[in-house]
Amino acid sequence: MGEYELVAPCLFGLESYVADELRRLGFEGVAAQDGRVNFRADGAGVARANLNLRCAERVEIKLAQFQALSFDELFEGVRAIPWENYIGVKDAFPVAGHSLRSKLSSVPSCQKIVKKAIVERLREKYGVSWFEETGVPYQVNFLLMKDEVTVLLDTSGEGLHKRGYRPKANLAPLRETLAAAMVKTTRARSSVQFWDPFAGSGTIAIEAAMAIADIAPGLRRRFSAERFPFLPEGAFARAREEALSRVRPDKFRVAATDIDPAMKALGEENARRAGVSQYIKFGTLPVEKLHTATEGGVICCNPPYGERLLERQEAEALYRVMGRVFQALPGWKYYIITSHEEFEKFFGRRADKKRKLYNGMIKCDLYQYFK
Repeated sequence: MGEYELVAPCLFGLESYVADELRRLGFEGVAAQDGRVNFRADGAGVARANLNLRCAERVEIKLAQFQALSFDELFEGVRAIPWENYIGVKDAFPVAGHSLRSKLSSVPSCQKIVKKAIVERLREKYGVSWFEETGVPYQVNFLLMKDEVTVLLDTSGEGLHKRGYRPKANLAPLRETLAAAMVKTTRARSSVQFWDPFAGSGTIAIEAAMAIADIAPGLRRRFSAERFPFLPEGAFARAREEALSRVRPDKFRVAATDIDPAMKALGEENARRAGVSQYIKFGTLPVEKLHTATEGGVICCNPPYGERLLERQEAEALYRVMGRVFQALPGWKYYIITSHEEFEKFFGRRADKKRKLYNGMIKCDLYQYFK
């Protein structure tokens, strides 16, 4: 069908990361908004974006954008979309959406109207009165923002943060897309030692190893759009071949340690699933024993936040230990994400740079120390 207008939703704070990724991948029309990045690509590009984006949550085709102040306007705007170009007579088309600061504030009501409009359009085109919806699933999403409707067709299926290597996680999981953004901030590379001393299930270390070796995050999973007949045949297979050809089997080691032996075992299991176990050395080590003879390196970590009072006090004591231990390392930089508003006070030093990010709905800061 030629070129598509696409949207890559992302966690708040990651828009610039996603925009940078898209530009590096050669996409055009890249423009960031709150929580999403717009860009243009052909059918092959849909496959490449899904396979290669580390920091985006999914890739969606933008089908229409229009104003709707009434349910009639919403219905007519959705019915005007050429749904028959995408959805077959037997295919499934579930609808989901959000409404923010709009007159049409009831999401269930909007869902019903959008579904009804699609059914009416397809009923006219296919000459049938009932749709069995047993074929290819097409997830239709809508966003109502200040009375403007954006209608989208999801091409990813499960969110892109679901790389396939982490079926189980620890109690405070860091989303893979956020971990990838943290790694990107550190400018991780094979020539610089990378260490996560709060490795947990290994997410940051695995994302670092994948980034350094240039292993596409989507290589070990499938996407909804692989079943879309309107995309070029073999687009995803070619995107996988291209991604595999870029892998750099450099000799490097990412260090990943944790105080809990069970987390060490889980991290090793996840690294094997991700295909990067040869790049990561897992170990059991309390942070106060952290030491290295290496001159210069990067620490990137997600220490406990401490949501309850006792846990919070324990976290604050841990931050004091971190401040003492980290600053004794010769020439190392460190990048620490936490939701604790007074982290710097307990760490004992103001960050050289702070960046506001979100781990799901939890507001965090990425504290960056360069010297």
